[in-house]
Amino acid sequence: MDPSPGLSYLFGQLSKALLSPGSHVSLASLFCALSIAAFVVAARRRRKGRQIRLKPLLRSLFPRAILRSESNWVDVFYLFFNVFVFGIVFGWALLSYEVLSHAVADGLTALFGPQQPSALPIFVSRSIMTVMLFLAYELGYWLNHYLSHRIPFLWEFHKVHHTATVLTPLTNFRVHPVYMCVFLNMLAVFTGLANGVGDYLLGQTTHQYGLSENNVILVFFIYLYVHLQHTQLWISFTGWLGHLLMSPAHHQIHHSRNPAHFNKNLGSCLAVWDWMFGTLYVPAAERERLDFGVEPDRKGAHTIWGELIAPLGRAGLVLKERFAGRSPPPAALPAPDQERAY
Repeated sequence: MDPSPGLSYLFGQLSKALLSPGSHVSLASLFCALSIAAFVVAARRRRKGRQIRLKPLLRSLFPRAILRSESNWVDVFYLFFNVFVFGIVFGWALLSYEVLSHAVADGLTALFGPQQPSALPIFVSRSIMTVMLFLAYELGYWLNHYLSHRIPFLWEFHKVHHTATVLTPLTNFRVHPVYMCVFLNMLAVFTGLANGVGDYLLGQTTHQYGLSENNVILVFFIYLYVHLQHTQLWISFTGWLGHLLMSPAHHQIHHSRNPAHFNKNLGSCLAVWDWMFGTLYVPAAERERLDFGVEPDRKGAHTIWGELIAPLGRAGLVLKERFAGRSPPPAALPAPDQERAY
């Protein structure tokens, strides 16, 4: 057997994930997040009159309890699963963003007639499209997240993400394949609609500014603070800024087991959709005491069976009970208050 195709795929996926500057987990963006975290920790130590030494700084950035946590090692597995397996097994399930975009533009042309190409400079047109697609991404993210918390069938798959008892940048990959399929299809619908409307209004096909095929505004936020959302480093945006941007503390609140935090802060980079739809919780400037992880003591938690296979059975039971007109038994779903907790 010739192993070269497999090795080529392996190194190709690694290169795409780690070396592409616009990747969600590029080494450049992770290094940027680490640098920001180190600066924040060092500044806080200095403000308290402590010396800035390498070993205490590293212990703050890489706590042993988190590195050794079973939850953290499950996140490592999900990273490799999503990078190497998901694209092959589930890629066929995605709607075509391009097909939908063209269909929307053609439909608007049929209804309202063709538009003359915009007289705006190309950089203005592309900037408008870039902002439109970023806002569409954020709205699609928020809606998918909201439905995943409110619909019991979807919650069974999204709950996998919330079983993490510690948060690291790799927790972002702790997602069930079914959830990811729904999420990517939802994004394809929202960005495809936005792109089609934008092309029609501008009178021509207009491309966004991107980096490694990702929206450049989204990439900017990934480098700035998205990786820090899945850490235990408290960086909060308060006041008006906390109503506009989803700080790391906002998202840590989202993972909290405190009932006051249930169903809050569902956005990705922006807090405006949460603010608009009443799901925003602006964190305090000082760190709040938080515990993470839904059902941390559940049998099979942090195992492949418990996080990849068991949700299929629980979701199927939810559908069976719904079609039978009965509420799901307690073994199938959390109690009503818990069901909406995350």
